[in-house]
Amino acid sequence: MNRVTDRVVIPNVTLESGTFLKEIELVYERAGTKGAPIILVCHALTGNHITVGTEDDPGWWRGLIHEGGYVDLDQYEVITFNTLGGCHGSTGPLSLNPETGRTYGADFPTLTVRDLVEIQFLALKKLGVHQLHAVMGGSLGGMQVLEWAVMYPWFIKAIIPLAVTTQFSDYAIAFNHISAQAIRQDPNWKQGKFPKEGLGLARSIGMITYRSAPLFQSRFNREHDGDQYQVAQYLNHQAEKIAERFDANSYLVLLEAMNSHDLSRGRDDLEQIFFDWQVPVYAFGFQHDLLYPPEEIRQFIQELQAFDQEAHYIHVDTTFGHDGFLVEFDHWGPEVEKVLQQIDK
Repeated sequence: MNRVTDRVVIPNVTLESGTFLKEIELVYERAGTKGAPIILVCHALTGNHITVGTEDDPGWWRGLIHEGGYVDLDQYEVITFNTLGGCHGSTGPLSLNPETGRTYGADFPTLTVRDLVEIQFLALKKLGVHQLHAVMGGSLGGMQVLEWAVMYPWFIKAIIPLAVTTQFSDYAIAFNHISAQAIRQDPNWKQGKFPKEGLGLARSIGMITYRSAPLFQSRFNREHDGDQYQVAQYLNHQAEKIAERFDANSYLVLLEAMNSHDLSRGRDDLEQIFFDWQVPVYAFGFQHDLLYPPEEIRQFIQELQAFDQEAHYIHVDTTFGHDGFLVEFDHWGPEVEKVLQQIDK
């Protein structure tokens, strides 16, 4: 298997907000068989470009994508970018602002999901990629997948969105608001320092929405050590971990990008979008997903089918809820493999 990590530079970019950036860097991982059909993978909120990784240091989807895997790197090549606004090497709040000579920090410009997709499209062209076999990803990654189908349908053969709906609901925006407030109300953030406590609390809030009540009940069952319940210890552990690997301002920027997600924003209504749809869709919904209810994903597919579009819904029965797209690969990986075989025909 060939695998490289590198970076690509895109000059002279104007964001949806109107902000002009003289230069943007995206870091990426590219793994698989050279010359094989290319699959673009888009990562979620706190993910990064290391989708495959190595045996000793596996990436976040290595259980799905490897040689002989459900996404077989003997048959495909997989590219993942660390998204614009991220904190693992791509241009984001940790980058130097050329106008001030200091890191952007909280002054990094507002992004939308469409910005993230446009930058990836420009980066792929610079890498000499002229067509994608498929685009796939979950959550924030899934938002990008859906936008790819609307923005650049001629560039892709099919999309595989996981755990995502056509718009980010008010309910989900409410959780993002609370998470953002947790960071912004941390005194350290207000002083331009790293808000460990605020970011940790934001992550704890997120974990409650990413997992399900049945999972928490079966895993913790009200067990406690001393004066603290195990579920509280689990949330505290997740809070500590996020502070070790993620930037709070990137978290804020990407939360706001998620809030912007709405396929009909500034366009025709969804009915017209579905009528004009051009790309086959294989959408995965995960049982107990609080943020992106599977019944809404199923409805999206049914509406596309009503316009005679090629659209398929795959349901995943899991207690993990939204985070199901990051675990239990043996439950739904075979369905991804079938989808890729269908696209190949």
